[in-house]
Amino acid sequence: MAITSAGICAAADQLQGFVGFNLKTGQHIVRFSEDSFGLDITEDSITPTSEFVWEAASAELMTLKRDRLRMLVELRIDERLAISEPLRVYLRREDLPEIAAVRQLQRSG
Repeated sequence: MAITSAGICAAADQLQGFVGFNLKTGQHIVRFSEDSFGLDITEDSITPTSEFVWEAASAELMTLKRDRLRMLVELRIDERLAISEPLRVYLRREDLPEIAAVRQLQRSG
């Protein structure tokens, strides 16, 4: 089964957890509940992991950032984060440009 850009984007949207920026250490950290961040994490820096890996490229396009995915992989909690094979392939394929896509936030309910 071939791994497509659409499959990679879908895998990114399935990532679990939340990322927050720790002001004291200057590093991003991952938690699995918004309530589990300490006082050194500003509330406005807490974002779902599935959104953290995307960066606005323009008013309409977002880019799936390899450096942000790599940071998550380096935490070695792949299973909890739900880092799947399409994302691993994307990280290995440095010869291809980063994926740029039109994305819209999905509203639940």
